[in-house]
Order: sequence, then C-alpha cells, then structure tokens
Amino acid sequence: MDVFRLPVLSDNYVFLLFDPSDRTAAVVDPAVAEPVLAKLQELDATLIAIFNTHHHFDHVGGNRDLLARYPDTVVYGSSVDRQRIPGIQVKLQDGDRVQFGGETAEVLFVPGHTRGHIAYYFPTAGHLFCGDTLFAGGCGRLFEGTPAQMLQSLDRLRHLPDTTQIWCAHEYTLKNLQFAITVDGDNTALQVRLRQVRQARSQNKPTIPSTIGLEKRTNPFLRWDCPALKTAAKIEEPNRVFARIRGMKDRF
Repeated sequence: MDVFRLPVLSDNYVFLLFDPSDRTAAVVDPAVAEPVLAKLQELDATLIAIFNTHHHFDHVGGNRDLLARYPDTVVYGSSVDRQRIPGIQVKLQDGDRVQFGGETAEVLFVPGHTRGHIAYYFPTAGHLFCGDTLFAGGCGRLFEGTPAQMLQSLDRLRHLPDTTQIWCAHEYTLKNLQFAITVDGDNTALQVRLRQVRQARSQNKPTIPSTIGLEKRTNPFLRWDCPALKTAAKIEEPNRVFARIRGMKDRF
C-alpha cells in the first residue's frame, strides 16, 4: 500500500492510499475532489473507498463529487456522524475493522475535537490516519469534546508503537512548535525539531508524516504528565494540566 499526500486548500492534506497490485485506491478525508481525481487518473486507479475521520467540511467536502465519478465507492465514517457525513454507508464504531490493499485497519474512537471523531490505524504497515485529533507538535481544538476526552484519546494514541507514522490532516507543525517551545523550552529534542521544521517550511517542504516516538519527545499534548509541562501549567492534576496547556495554545 502506497500513501500519497495531496496538499489542498490552504493547509489541508488529503491522503490517497494506492494498491498497485490491482490499481485500486482509497482516500482519507477528501476536502475537495479535484486533486484526488487528478491523482487517480495519473495512477490509472479506481477509487473504492472513502475513509472519513470526522464530519467537518474540510474533511468531507469532496465526498459527493467523488461518488459522482465513482458511484461504487464505499464511504466509511463514525456512527456518531451518520447524519453529518455526505454519502456515508458504513457506520463505524471503536474496534471495528476496515480492509484495504490486503491490510486491515483498526478503527479507534478518539473524541475531543468532535464528539464522533475516529482514526484509522494500520498496524502492519504502521500508518495512523488521525484527522484532527493529533497533529505534528499539537492536537485539535476542542469543538465538541472535553479536555478529559481529548486527553484519553491522545493517551491511547501515544501508546501505539513509536515507529507509527502519523498522517495528520493539516500542515500546522511550525506554529504548533512555536507554541510548544514557550511551555517546554528546555526540551533539547524540541529545540532541534523546531530548527528543522523552520528550515523545511522555509523551503515549502511538508512536515507530515511524523511518528509517535517523535511526538512523545516534543509534543506538549503528549507530555502533560512531564514535570516541565506541570510547571508551565502551574498545576499537577493531568486533566487540568492538559486543559490549561490547550487553553494557552488557543490564545497563542
């Protein structure tokens, strides 16, 4: 299974999964259809699946146009979002499995950004498609969930293998790390990463995918229980530390 990263809109990524053995494809969170259709044509591939992580328009906006071109495509999404995802056919819950490219993905229920957010984890290939739950250097805003829900979701993700590749849906890394350094400034790994990301973005290079291991070392939203973050938050209890840091990021 090959993964193609398609930049769309101002800072979104759409991910096209391609199985060269039978020239089929799946797409994760198609904000718009046109770049997906162009890549499918380039690969001479047939779209058979749309994997949505949540209902926000910049993740599902291309569903109907893709279905118009490939009407046999199956649309997957959270059962919680069954009224909010265009064209949804398969309504997923935590622990369900989906198939693509000879591999099986586990469906992880990770609410917080929205109340129905899910992620798709391919353990054999080591790919995590996590939408807006976990970002490189950050996490999603809490639009519909609580700090406790988001902390639980992120804690679940940080227990995946360190080598897991994180395919998050936005190029927010530089701004995320610019905030992270304000609350975790003595973190040498974070200092190094911030320099590397500044260099990459100055050359318009993408910073996605990241890895779970890198995020555990440098992402304050996976480090709420470390002494530096407790000091920055001026409190000890994990839920409150996370909520305080998230609030600081919202105002950054």
